[in-house]
Amino acid sequence: MEIWINPACSKCRSAVELLDEEGARYTVRRYLEDVPTPDEIRAVLERLGLEPWDITRTQEADARELGLKDWPRDEANRDRWVEALAARPRLIQRPIITADDGTAVVGRSEEAVRDALGR
Repeated sequence: MEIWINPACSKCRSAVELLDEEGARYTVRRYLEDVPTPDEIRAVLERLGLEPWDITRTQEADARELGLKDWPRDEANRDRWVEALAARPRLIQRPIITADDGTAVVGRSEEAVRDALGR
């Protein structure tokens, strides 16, 4: 199991705390420092069953600067979104937990983190 976190994020800290309380074995990836490649983002999206715009923090200053609100959310623009996430990782929703069964969840709630633990 791996968890992508920003240590400054309270949701990330809560997720890590819950994983620790449950005795989970996991690896921490500080994705702002160890930035995922476009291919890694695509792989996580596949595991999540989501599109890049589904995990994009559209209220961030970077999102406004890029004008993401106006970007088409379709297959033709999917790579554009993925490249933006790789270039500006602050845009990636957090925390993302990759479960042992090959799936992943966005662990913003205790329920989602527990779901990942059960996989």
